[in-house]
Amino acid sequence: MTITKNLIIPGASGKPIALDIFHNGNEQKPVVIYAHGFNGFKDWANFDLIANKFADADFTFIKFNFSHNGTSPSHPEEFVDLESFGENNYTKQLEDLNHVIDWVSDPFNIYNASIDVNNISLIGHSMGGGIAFLQTAKDKRIKKLITWASIAECKTPWGGWSAERIQEWKNTGVEYYANGRTKQDMPLKYQLYEDYINNQVELNIESAIKQIDIPILICHGTADVAVSIDKAHTLKSWQPKAELFTVDADHVFGRTHPWTKEELPEPMEKVVDASIGFLKTS
Repeated sequence: MTITKNLIIPGASGKPIALDIFHNGNEQKPVVIYAHGFNGFKDWANFDLIANKFADADFTFIKFNFSHNGTSPSHPEEFVDLESFGENNYTKQLEDLNHVIDWVSDPFNIYNASIDVNNISLIGHSMGGGIAFLQTAKDKRIKKLITWASIAECKTPWGGWSAERIQEWKNTGVEYYANGRTKQDMPLKYQLYEDYINNQVELNIESAIKQIDIPILICHGTADVAVSIDKAHTLKSWQPKAELFTVDADHVFGRTHPWTKEELPEPMEKVVDASIGFLKTS
């Protein structure tokens, strides 16, 4: 297997995207692109284990850090750029994902011997799932879509905030999200809310999923407290043709960061197996 880590391509607002590619051999294979969730990154919980499984199943697997997720190319697993984190929003993430798909589709890509540009699939986790729905609705290059614990609306993490808190957010210009793992106070600038308000049509997941006419697999944990299993059923109701796969698991399917084991937890194994099976048979 050939693994190349932390390739740099341009992202939104001139910020870099760090990207990994996993592939076996030099023959063109279906491509799977993974988009991580809020407060996440491409290597969270030793995601290389998952990438390896897709590569072993004869896919070229690509994962990347959104340009404004708070990491940097030199520190891809640490939130060292909180200024960028505060400037992140859904529009920038859509731009980033489009840049990645452009890079994959570029005929001059040095990895094109391992890339079947006519067979590109997306996997998005949590907020990345929402981004994947939005991108797929407008991008004919995508042939299959899988979401893991996806959101159903672009309101992470402020969707449950009171009107008073949002008004205070507007007044101060910034709110803070406590990262329970790193103990950092992650800044959320008010521009995140403004981006949603100003782009509600483009950021409407319900509208997007109803427009998608390619195979969709929605995976969700029944014990997910971050994004309720109800959201998966809502997504399914909006697009009845989508397949729904549930497993007894939390939002991250039993994983934690750091993940030092060489095996995935059983719920994650089940989701990976279901995803690979879906890609091979749909």
